Amino acid sequence: MHPARRFHVTDPAILRQRILEHPFAVISAVSDGQPIVAHAPILPYSEGLPSGEGEPLKLRFHLSVANPVTKALLAGSPVLAVFTGAHAYVSPDWYGIDDQVPTWNYISVEAAGPVTRLDDDAMRQLIDDLSDHFEAGLAPKPIWKTAKMKPARLEALYRGLVAFEIRLERFEGIAKLNQDKPASARAGVIEALDATESGFALAAEMRKLES
Repeated sequence: MHPARRFHVTDPAILRQRILEHPFAVISAVSDGQPIVAHAPILPYSEGLPSGEGEPLKLRFHLSVANPVTKALLAGSPVLAVFTGAHAYVSPDWYGIDDQVPTWNYISVEAAGPVTRLDDDAMRQLIDDLSDHFEAGLAPKPIWKTAKMKPARLEALYRGLVAFEIRLERFEGIAKLNQDKPASARAGVIEALDATESGFALAAEMRKLES
């Protein structure tokens, strides 16, 4: 985490929304004293509602049986999931003030806590929840369902997966969006980022703080 408290975000509702907007996470575990990582989409889950509305919030994901992170988590490794949102390089020329240096603005969320393996029914439900969530963003295409698959083929794929749930003990984020600069400098950065292909999403996030 960035050490400057002005950039920290602790509101669970904001953090949950940022996960939904950027659900593809780096999942870190420890094996033989060494950090290892995997990548997977993660969805909030709470009180039986995959939408994550309610308390307490948990995070669910699945990995391949053969993934080293899977083996580490099953052996009791701690877990840390990191979600990266909009981010971009910021040139000091954009501030309109002297004696500045380059930086990187970004949004991120970190989630850590005990992890448990989900049973087969919960794992199957997670697969359906994931496809429903991401297929909804492809409308008007009809939503793909696991029911479209041959049962034997689907069961064979399920056997290659392990699903997990993180019970959150640490849930916090960073929004490093030039809050430490004057309003005029932030405006200059927003204008410059808007003109770049890689920066317009970050510019939109910065505007939210100005409203």
